[in-house]
Amino acid sequence: MRRGAALSTHNQTVRFDADLIRRYDHAGPRYTSYPTAVQFDEAFDETCYRQAAHTSNAGARALSLYFHLPFCNTVCYYCACNKIVTKDRSRAGPYLERLHREIELQARLFGAGRTVAQLHWGGGTPTFLSHAEMASLMAATRRHFALAEDGEYSIEVDPREAGPGTIELLGELGFNRLSLGVQDFDPRVQRAVNRIQGEAETLGVIERARAAGFRSVSVDLIYGLPFQSVASFAATVDKVIAAAPDRLSVFNYAHLPERFKPQRRINTEDLPGAADKLAILEDTISRLGDAGYIYIGMDHFARPDDELAVAQREGTLYRNFQGYSTHADCDLVAMGVTAIGSLGNVYAQNVRTEAEYAERLDAGRLAVFRGVALSADDVLRRDVISALICHFRLDYAAVETVHGIVFGDYFAVELVALADMRDDGLLRMDARGLEVTPAGRLLIRNICMIFDAYLTTARAAYSKVI
Repeated sequence: MRRGAALSTHNQTVRFDADLIRRYDHAGPRYTSYPTAVQFDEAFDETCYRQAAHTSNAGARALSLYFHLPFCNTVCYYCACNKIVTKDRSRAGPYLERLHREIELQARLFGAGRTVAQLHWGGGTPTFLSHAEMASLMAATRRHFALAEDGEYSIEVDPREAGPGTIELLGELGFNRLSLGVQDFDPRVQRAVNRIQGEAETLGVIERARAAGFRSVSVDLIYGLPFQSVASFAATVDKVIAAAPDRLSVFNYAHLPERFKPQRRINTEDLPGAADKLAILEDTISRLGDAGYIYIGMDHFARPDDELAVAQREGTLYRNFQGYSTHADCDLVAMGVTAIGSLGNVYAQNVRTEAEYAERLDAGRLAVFRGVALSADDVLRRDVISALICHFRLDYAAVETVHGIVFGDYFAVELVALADMRDDGLLRMDARGLEVTPAGRLLIRNICMIFDAYLTTARAAYSKVI
């Protein structure tokens, strides 16, 4: 594929336009929710959450479970996740005791007929846990929730924490999807970010996952790390392509040392410049396109026959706190420190620290400490942003039917703002709706920001879109 060319499968096309990217590379949300977590308020408490759970039972939607397992053996300097860095494996025991209690407390809130269609273990490093601890956690989950036989059960895996028998055990426990952190194979880059990870152990995990019957394997890469160049990152991308994962995520490293303490150990002068980062991204898109991957959106790529790609073509793709999903019709029950869930038109987040979490659960209370109940305007804007970020198009009539508005009247100011983006080639508009162009898809966050009613007061809280 020539540089600057489009990556395409049917209508799933993206085109790299360096000039547009430079002009629109502003800070903004990733829209795993709308409103974003910046708008969560501590006035929303445990009582509010219990009422939301009760209300959600009337709809009897399927459930999605998220478990935050925050422990890491070492700190990766680029990481902005909530984590507990320790080499003391016994630290996990007391946390898991409380997590088991939370599972029981949460399960009591939901009707017995509500099946779990989706489950995810994130971190931190979930495989920091011992085999016995992982088995016990899944057993507790099955004891209190009804897991569907054909559910989508995924886990984030650090290859350095996937010793003999680990992947095989995860398969036996019911996991069928695996997300693998790679970031970069280059030894110099790995040393600079304190993530020393061999190619053989990483690629071996992919092979073992397939042998264990995992239905999907995803690989995470990060561009913009110290000492990366187009050539060095291309070498990593080519090795990952050769391993043929079903999905890839190619994230932009956002250097925010004033917010994330580990990033202060990264020397700013070692980071690639803006032009180099764009060149790395362009080359990566080209290589993935040549290998048959399509652009799903928001840093995500997949094979054309992957469930995400199929859902996008069929108009059923969804986005939540774990990223893109094929399960739009689930209520998300989140457990563990900092975990964020969603029940109908409510978002709720657990306390941030291990000590607060222990205090809540030891007192027999839920760990929810803040959240937000969406207004009618929030729900409307959430639907608009979701349609754009998942499908790159917006049908005005469909929005009007669901929400009882006249789109042109309700969003008159937004449509004026979109005209500039139309003139710049990011989208096409007519009286019936709008469609994001191949050149605009890498900048979908910018388009979504036009519909964000809160952004003028919160922009400083976000990273740049590219």
